[in-house]
Amino acid sequence: MKGQREYASEEQLSGHGHIVSDLLHKFSRWYELHREREMLAGLSDEALKDIGISRADVEHETVRPFWDDPMHK
Repeated sequence: MKGQREYASEEQLSGHGHIVSDLLHKFSRWYELHREREMLAGLSDEALKDIGISRADVEHETVRPFWDDPMHK
């Protein structure tokens, strides 16, 4: 009986590990979005013109919440 309880615990832990892994991935993605939006906001007008983005586009992007992921990763 004791071995069965240990097996069930291992099964439960592996399920929780997947959830934790997914959460860590999500937090990492949110931080990446935050950093990218900060970097975009820091570009000069000339650099934005080179990549075809207006300052208004940047303003629109930088006010989005960190969890708003346009690529749904």
